[in-house]
Amino acid sequence: MVLLPADRMDSLFSPRCMWVNGPIIVGAGPSGLAVAACLREQGVPYVMLERADCIASLWQKRTYDCLKLNSNKTFSQLPRMPFPDHYPEYPTRRQFIDYLEDYVAAFEIKPEFNTTVRSARYDETSGLWHVGSTTTSGDVMEYIGRWLVVATGVNAETVVPDIPGLDGFEGKPT
Repeated sequence: MVLLPADRMDSLFSPRCMWVNGPIIVGAGPSGLAVAACLREQGVPYVMLERADCIASLWQKRTYDCLKLNSNKTFSQLPRMPFPDHYPEYPTRRQFIDYLEDYVAAFEIKPEFNTTVRSARYDETSGLWHVGSTTTSGDVMEYIGRWLVVATGVNAETVVPDIPGLDGFEGKPT
């Protein structure tokens, strides 16, 4: 029997690992929620990782109140659940968020919030994905599974163009 020092033992068991017997979904926006609902309906287990503390964080935290969907509700609804009949043709921001929250409840979707994916690597030898994450409290986890769905959206990161003189601007960007 080989005994290892305590500091070496910690490194052997860190990060914690979790086998996912189904897809690992990254992102709890509309696309990630749609994937989760369809999987749930078919009885396929999954894990959904979301770096924010809520679903559809772009809609909830980074949009203005008078925003409306830019396509009608028929083309914007998620699979297996139409918008309520009483919603207007172009739902408001609040109506869309309410719809998504109802969708999450109807399909019993339970994202792991405050979990940022730091890496995703495919191991060709085993045919498995290794997804490394960190929670806001500093916990590190590695998820291992056969499938990875990246549904992080296209507008998640702020992009500030390189404009001459911007570094001397003292106002607040809008």
